[in-house]
Amino acid sequence: KQLTFRCLYYKCQRRSQQISHRPPYNPLERSLYQCASISHKRPRCTPNLVAQRGRSFVSDIFASMTPQRAWCFYDWANSAYNLVIISTIFPIYYSAITKGANGLSMVQVLGKSLPANSLYAYVLSAASLTIAFINPALSGIADGSGQRMAFLRAFCYLGSISCMGLFFFTPSTFWLGLTLFYLAAAGFSGSLVFYNSYLPDLAAPPDRDKLSAQGFAYGYVGSVVLLVLSLLPILKPGWFGGISSGLASRVSFLATGIWWFGFAHITFARMPKDVRTKAGSIAAGIKRGIKTTIATGRTILQDQSLVRYLPAFFFYNMGVQTIMALATLFGSAELHMDSGALITTILLLQIVAIFGAMLTARASHRFGNKPVLLVLILVWIGVCIAAYGVQTAAQFQCLASVVGLMMGGIQSLSRSTFSKLLPPQEVYNQASYFSFMDVVDRLSIVFGTFAFGFVQQLTGSMRMSALVLCGFFIVGGLLLLRLRVTKPIAAFAVS
Repeated sequence: KQLTFRCLYYKCQRRSQQISHRPPYNPLERSLYQCASISHKRPRCTPNLVAQRGRSFVSDIFASMTPQRAWCFYDWANSAYNLVIISTIFPIYYSAITKGANGLSMVQVLGKSLPANSLYAYVLSAASLTIAFINPALSGIADGSGQRMAFLRAFCYLGSISCMGLFFFTPSTFWLGLTLFYLAAAGFSGSLVFYNSYLPDLAAPPDRDKLSAQGFAYGYVGSVVLLVLSLLPILKPGWFGGISSGLASRVSFLATGIWWFGFAHITFARMPKDVRTKAGSIAAGIKRGIKTTIATGRTILQDQSLVRYLPAFFFYNMGVQTIMALATLFGSAELHMDSGALITTILLLQIVAIFGAMLTARASHRFGNKPVLLVLILVWIGVCIAAYGVQTAAQFQCLASVVGLMMGGIQSLSRSTFSKLLPPQEVYNQASYFSFMDVVDRLSIVFGTFAFGFVQQLTGSMRMSALVLCGFFIVGGLLLLRLRVTKPIAAFAVS
């Protein structure tokens, strides 16, 4: 039954003409490809052929791009949001417009004064919590109807257009800007589950660590390119007619949305097409999606590897995502670093992360995913302890270099490890499986950012919050020690 199912799957891929043209990975897949009569030769594209087909040269370049590379381009597109909006320019702009005459950043919420940084963390938590609730049902509908791409597009458009709207974020439109910030975060988070679900379609288990790392590397490079372009009018306003730093910052938010919206269409054009079922009524689609989600949840609960991996991922990812989201605010509030030093630090972090992702993929190929993840967690524990005692900008930048090296590695390896643990026969429910990982991811961000903001509100210091994150890494590492793999792909997965 499995062989028949796989063969039908490859035939459906052939009909869509969106499969990879690389050779099969093993004898089993080679025989299945032969059954589906799939050619492994990439089509040659010349200007004459382009003219004959009536297509533009640019569209032909996209058509000849491998699905694996096109998949990586979505990381290139949406990582600009993560760097410009979450990590660098937007947090600095947000701190500037919320700072009062007394130098304190306080916001009035329901008649009570709340630290602006805490409100920032709470909005991120709310967006993640929203996605955690709705994505499992949406992914079930997407798997049941074969419309993963439609949902990926919808969340991408929500996030990118909201980023464009942040151009109008000023002190007089504070709550409108905060709402758009919430929607952008929801769009970014919601799109990831459908984007990640394509990973098993594009790579066999031995190659998933490498492809996942390549995706993150594309993201780091693309985000750095856009950040450098966005910084030019901020750092050199004379080149742009004496533009103010506030207006230049808001232009960077607009550019981020356009960048995300534009480059995402490379991915949309080249992803494998799902087998679409009859649409039916909306109620029938929702019912089918809920059934798919419930069935996937039951399968996960019966799988010891996934049951042990997801709680460990929840705790250590809680620390990783919180540090990434709030590191800039830490440097600004605790060390009083200026915007130039903070942005330089984040650029350094992104560049180092490129090498971190690729080195981690190589290490996992040699030593296995689990040992490498445990080593990374130990380094993160050291980062949290060091953050409590950091006093100077130079120390913060050294710490950021270590964070960058670990950040790219642990993110890419966590994604590929989960894909290796999936049941090999579940080729049509991948979005549903990744939605459960996304729920764990979103909930970890909710609890992590909320805990960080709550501890800061109680103690008045972000340093104590860093120690709390250290505890999350310790729990995650201890839970990861329990992970055992009994699947046939164990040789390619976790040792």
